[in-house]
Amino acid sequence: MMYAPKTFELPEIDGISAKSIEEHIGLYNGYVKNFNAIEAAIVEYMQDSAKHAHALSELTRRKSFEFDGMRLHEIYFEQFTGKRTEPSDISVLGRAIADQYGTIEMMIEQMTAVALMRGPGWSILYWDPEGGRFHIGFAGEQHQGHFASLPIVIALDVWEHAFLLDYGAQGKAKYIAAFFKAINWGVLEERFAPVQA
Repeated sequence: MMYAPKTFELPEIDGISAKSIEEHIGLYNGYVKNFNAIEAAIVEYMQDSAKHAHALSELTRRKSFEFDGMRLHEIYFEQFTGKRTEPSDISVLGRAIADQYGTIEMMIEQMTAVALMRGPGWSILYWDPEGGRFHIGFAGEQHQGHFASLPIVIALDVWEHAFLLDYGAQGKAKYIAAFFKAINWGVLEERFAPVQA
């Protein structure tokens, strides 16, 4: 089965230009294409796995990079869809965040601090249903450092491609501020509802 790129009906985003989004979606489409190509190559090379052992090992290592790039971008773009709602400290998600971090703003500050670390990757807010708490993590590149099996509530892309066009090489902090002003908390609430019980 081949994966097809998803489409996203995105509103105009204050602080993130349409051109930047267009380029970013093009990069996402590349992850889908590359994952499909790797899958096809693996099937072909498995016909003689001894002969292609080296190629198979490299493709298998690369596979999670392309897959996670595909999935994280789908989560990322989905966060901007729909009629935007503000964060609410009386919502289920807002109360859970406030219970752990004190306020929604304090959680955003912690995610921002993680996002400002050097290097490409993703600052991610996970929810642990078993532990009943959030974890903020940094997925280096995008396939390393994940909390295995935990649902993602917020995915913040901090690769240079996400902010370079709008803010330049030193503009990561401005982009992060724009991201948190633009995301639709209604989408996050929907994401959180089925996993928080």
